[in-house]
Amino acid sequence: MGASGSKPTGTAGISPSQFSFLNTSTTRCNESNPPPPPPPPGGSVESSAPPPPPSANQAANDQIAQAAAAASVMINPGPYEQAPGDLKRLVMLDTHDGFRCDINKQLSPYLAVVHSFWLGTNMLPDGRKRTYTWLAQVADESSLCFARIDPSQKSVDGRIHKALLGGIAQAKLQLGMSAEGQSDQCLIDVDLNGMSWSGNIKYGSMGGGPVYGCAFHQGITSNLSLGGEGMYVGVNGNMMSSYLMKYAFHANGEGKVSTSGGDVSEAVAATAPASAVCIQFAPSGPSPMPLTLNYKRTVTPKRVTLGAELSCDPMTLQSHCILGAEFKFHRSKLHVAVDGNAKMQSAFETSLGKEPGQPRLSLTAELDHLKDEMKFGYGLAIDG
Repeated sequence: MGASGSKPTGTAGISPSQFSFLNTSTTRCNESNPPPPPPPPGGSVESSAPPPPPSANQAANDQIAQAAAAASVMINPGPYEQAPGDLKRLVMLDTHDGFRCDINKQLSPYLAVVHSFWLGTNMLPDGRKRTYTWLAQVADESSLCFARIDPSQKSVDGRIHKALLGGIAQAKLQLGMSAEGQSDQCLIDVDLNGMSWSGNIKYGSMGGGPVYGCAFHQGITSNLSLGGEGMYVGVNGNMMSSYLMKYAFHANGEGKVSTSGGDVSEAVAATAPASAVCIQFAPSGPSPMPLTLNYKRTVTPKRVTLGAELSCDPMTLQSHCILGAEFKFHRSKLHVAVDGNAKMQSAFETSLGKEPGQPRLSLTAELDHLKDEMKFGYGLAIDG
């Protein structure tokens, strides 16, 4: 047969361009300028670049936001008379002798009564060995009223508290009456509360003479507050004044919050200060040592708290020191204190059941080595 009758070869009519997967570019390792990598899907090389640094206006706005957030954490420091209470409770224990029993009965959501017994004691000023008081309390969201009666002393005292102006002010009326009439009193207090301050004014009669007083407590920062109080007692003509400075702070490495890459509120939010110090100066008494320094240190939150108090007279250089500690457990609490005269005090309180409202047993003791005096007491609190 001739040339025209021969069969064509199988690869003569196939071209590599007909298959897209065969059109892959290759790069030799020895080439000087390799091609750039392909751009990411849905973008370009320019769009994947890091953002530019913040401008000066943005930095200024961040500083203003941080300052505004820091100013918003200013809180009311509370009443002046309650400022050193959280520190003094660590070194001032309520020890007693004999047997105490408090029976609490909730008669309604607003009414409660308390029967208090104190038996076998030598601490009453009139030499009695026992006492009994009855207390009734009525309270709601904006008011409080309670009265206490001591049949053996034939005395009645009570209080009435009423919130005014939506909680901005609170009026208090204190009354005390007895058969002799020597210790009768009638006192009216008005507490005023602002965003960062608390004030108090009082007027009344005590012991047959007028009483005037005022107090002011100002929060300088969220951790620092200053205050002062003045009072005039007409019975003996005394002008009493006192001044206070309270500061709460963190120990080294505590209370630090990172401010990088977070919200401004997270930057200014911190845990509660673990330490606090309170300095009081009362040049006109009633304590013979006008300068008092209190210190509190929370070692473990809701577990271990330490406290100390130093009282001194800068003129005579007399001083007195007390160390205290509080240990809280699951159902009990231990409180101990030791002063510079080797007087030791302790108080132990425990719940007799796991459920809320169970009876509570307390044991207290005091040992004074210098005076060779000891006293021991126990108590029971029952909630009905």
